[in-house]
Amino acid sequence: MQVEVKKIIKYCEEYLKTDKWQDYCHNGLQVEGAFRVNKIITGVSFSQALIEEAIKKRAKMIMVHHGIFKAEIPSSPQIKGVLRNRLKMLLENNINLAGFHLPLDAHSVIGNNISLIKLLGLKEAEAIKSPDHGEIGFIGEYKETMKFSDFKNLLSARLESELYVIPAGPSYVKRVGIISGGASPDFQIAKEMGADTYICGDIREGVVRAIEESKLNFINAGHYNTEKLGIQNLGNLVAKKFSIKHEFIDIPCDV
Repeated sequence: MQVEVKKIIKYCEEYLKTDKWQDYCHNGLQVEGAFRVNKIITGVSFSQALIEEAIKKRAKMIMVHHGIFKAEIPSSPQIKGVLRNRLKMLLENNINLAGFHLPLDAHSVIGNNISLIKLLGLKEAEAIKSPDHGEIGFIGEYKETMKFSDFKNLLSARLESELYVIPAGPSYVKRVGIISGGASPDFQIAKEMGADTYICGDIREGVVRAIEESKLNFINAGHYNTEKLGIQNLGNLVAKKFSIKHEFIDIPCDV
């Protein structure tokens, strides 16, 4: 079955409520390709390798979490280098590119952060409101405490990710805050909300001492690995809604 791209995009925009977000990119269709599609490829980040997979699998639509961001196109537009080569491949092969960023991090059903809460078996999710982005993360709790060492092993196994850990909090885990991607400065909000452990996808030198002084367990589980779930969920949702094929392409990245 072939579906008009505009119907898929409209459904995603409405489901994710993209109009409520101020973002670094356009959430929706970023590059126009074929008018109809019968298969979509999803991935975390827009790349030449992902386009090559779409070409190989004869998919006319790529949907990603990290698409084309404003910073990649200067205010006096100039398309060159990596971006020029990627766009050339898309246009020559008539492939659509759609990107959904912050709305996909924050969504309370299929988003990256709620999906991590579910993956780790945490309950009673409560939104974390970031000063920069609004209600984007979540805090969840375990019914019983877990040893921090066991929790690290669980997280690493579930995400297949190497962890950068600052074990500055208690030796147990009970209440966990999660904001995927580049959210290490928001550890303070999770701490104020009673978290003993905070998970994100980056680490910055300027927050290390502050995390230690806050007596909080901190885990950087990787930007890529903390943001794999939402785009897979969105792809599965679209495939079911429109009766088309969907395949997630995992292009591992330790960062």
